[in-house]
Amino acid sequence: MSSDRAGQPAQPQDLVDLAHLVTAYYTLSPDPEDVDQQVAFGTSGHRGSSLKTSFNEAHILATTQAIVDHRRAKGVDGPLFLGRDTHALSEPAWASALEVLAANEVTVLVDSRDGYTPTPAVSHAILRANRGRTTGPGLADGIVVTPSHNPPADGGFKYNPPHGGPADSDATAQIAAAANAYLAADLDGVSRIPFARARRHAAGHDYLGDYIDDLPSVVDLAAVREAGVRIGADPLGGASVHYWGEIAERHGLDLTVVNPLVDGTWRFMTLDWDGKIRMDCSSPFAMASLIAQRERYDIATGNDADADRHGIVTPDAGLMNPNHFLAVAIQHLYGGARPGWSSGRIGKTLVSSSMIDRVAADLGKELWEVPVGFKWFVPGLLDGSVGFGGEESAGASLLRTDGSVWTTDKDGIVLALLASEILASTGRTPSQHYADLVQRHGEPAYQRVDAPADREQKARLAALDPSSVTATEVGGEPITATLTEAPGNGAAIGGLKVVTENAWFAARPSGTEDVYKIYAESFRGPEHLAQVQSEAKEVVDAALGG
Repeated sequence: MSSDRAGQPAQPQDLVDLAHLVTAYYTLSPDPEDVDQQVAFGTSGHRGSSLKTSFNEAHILATTQAIVDHRRAKGVDGPLFLGRDTHALSEPAWASALEVLAANEVTVLVDSRDGYTPTPAVSHAILRANRGRTTGPGLADGIVVTPSHNPPADGGFKYNPPHGGPADSDATAQIAAAANAYLAADLDGVSRIPFARARRHAAGHDYLGDYIDDLPSVVDLAAVREAGVRIGADPLGGASVHYWGEIAERHGLDLTVVNPLVDGTWRFMTLDWDGKIRMDCSSPFAMASLIAQRERYDIATGNDADADRHGIVTPDAGLMNPNHFLAVAIQHLYGGARPGWSSGRIGKTLVSSSMIDRVAADLGKELWEVPVGFKWFVPGLLDGSVGFGGEESAGASLLRTDGSVWTTDKDGIVLALLASEILASTGRTPSQHYADLVQRHGEPAYQRVDAPADREQKARLAALDPSSVTATEVGGEPITATLTEAPGNGAAIGGLKVVTENAWFAARPSGTEDVYKIYAESFRGPEHLAQVQSEAKEVVDAALGG
């Protein structure tokens, strides 16, 4: 249920006490026996808050040592690219990580401007350093200190191995287990030197310059410049804050940085659906201030705190649903805008809109449907077999125009620029293009809702098999598929997806709350969607024995 303050400016009572938050990082110690205070990697690294004793100095020291151990075991002996976003806990965690990395004699590359580093810039740096190699001496990897779009009190810590994308489940399970063992041993075995020595040990790297100068290889900035597209870019107080001004200057774009402020409380934000401050650029509530300015720009865009997500605002439609923009981007890229792509499957997560399925079929392109989590796209982006990979939560990346890899992590900056390329090259906004897709393929109604589930129920949901579903129809239509593995790669989806001719639903346990998430979509309208959602809960509850 939405808060009655959703979309309203934050008030003093909404702001986190930064001094208290950072003090808690250094003074509170996790209980290694408490599962809620252990290191746990979700789809995008370990996240937590120092105030809840789930993201504290001990966590980062232990996790960094575990990453050092892991890279040694894998023979990774090149430099490690270390970046951070603008969350208040990111700089303390960045410092803690640097102390451990330097003590272990890892060559660490930090931002030469001592600034913030978007996730895609770290992925880009790793791939450039490795120059297409996946084995051999001198391979680079990276750590990004970010909880992405999470509220200001949270911290996050993510490992990107030499392929440049998020670490896979096997790697993160090993790292988490080792980190928790270090916590249980009171950090015995963790090497560390004082920060001043560690900082002198680190070398500088021009993340910003290398990334921005390379942008014309992945998006047609010349077309954007020649068309004079008026762009408004809102970093939402995140790591892309200095990137957007440089993009405008270096590439001659008519681009305004809508809000250049960085403030660890994010006092300038409007509240998200639940009344919390959250830098979710796919949320109309969090993006309310930019949406209100949409008439000033031909294209307005937002990014979350580490710039791996994108939000697209057009004058005619406001904030686009992420699924809608993914479908438009796919139609544009595969419909003729990338003649240099000799091949390339279309990658989507299984909870993304089936509009993508219909667009792919119309284009005669193979659809590659994988579980939730961008890590599943890494192999395809790396070898060029996947031209575009996108997920429903406004994260995506694509190949360079010549069909080679750009990033293997989500890139919200490039996707935002792609919206301007679409307008520049066609004369029509992405939202107008989506209206064309609706005319051609029908109009889906899509929504995600949460339902209560305790730890045991969530574990059972993650382990379901298709035989657990006894229902034969949903929403008045026969069930045509019951999936617990993704069609694209056969990987377990950690939940359940049920498909009919005109609708589908998927249920997955939340990694952070006592709920499971129900994603659902219908091409028969909102009323049918509501019916599917209601019956989805019954199907899942029956499968769980509840």
